[in-house]
Amino acid sequence: MPAAPGVLSAPIMFRRSTLKSFTWAFEGIVYVLRTQRNMKIHFAVALVVVTGSLFFELSRAELAALLITVSFVLVTEMFNTAVEAAIDTFGTAFDPMAKIAKDVAAGAVLIAALNALAVGYIIFFDRLEDPSRALVTTVRQSPTHLSVVALVMVLLLVIVAKSVFHRGTPFHGGMPSGHSAIAFAGWTAITFVSASLTHGILISLLAFMMAVLVAQSRVESGVHSFYEVVAGAVLGVVVTIILFQLWG
Repeated sequence: MPAAPGVLSAPIMFRRSTLKSFTWAFEGIVYVLRTQRNMKIHFAVALVVVTGSLFFELSRAELAALLITVSFVLVTEMFNTAVEAAIDTFGTAFDPMAKIAKDVAAGAVLIAALNALAVGYIIFFDRLEDPSRALVTTVRQSPTHLSVVALVMVLLLVIVAKSVFHRGTPFHGGMPSGHSAIAFAGWTAITFVSASLTHGILISLLAFMMAVLVAQSRVESGVHSFYEVVAGAVLGVVVTIILFQLWG
């Protein structure tokens, strides 16, 4: 039975509600990065670690462990900020229970950071036995590793850019367009990976068309300006090209 005029169908309402949920979630990430010094440090370390993983021949399991560990640190820092904000809404007067809540949240961040150090030690210790070799010699990485790292780095850089320009979230408004950055990073990675295939050019062309459609949809929907979309596309392409040229 068709919906009454002016009444949205259940699937459309679900899609819009889901989109809003993602938007609010990324607004939270951008807010923490804008306002919390520790989060800025964690983000910087995350970029360094993810980039540094390209110097080592990590297995998929090791790469997954590394990404999960980095995410765990960022998530606990966000929970710590959320706890502090929630407590501060009830006033600034000293309360022993409020102090306990804040201390416990801070302790969770510390445990996450120590866990990250332990995981880093386990993954990288044997590979750092010869520092000169580790720093001077780069290892040819698998396309999967490079593609994953490229997408992660582009997403992190988009979030950083949104926090600098103080507007928008990675997937809704602001400079640069997160959708365009991810779409064109994906196209660039697909182009490098499929270069040796028989129909590599066709695959790259199809991926490029999809990326253009993503960018066009952001402009037509009024979420981004033309320049924000172009900036996102350039960011995605440049970061991915650099990674594949240096380590591909």
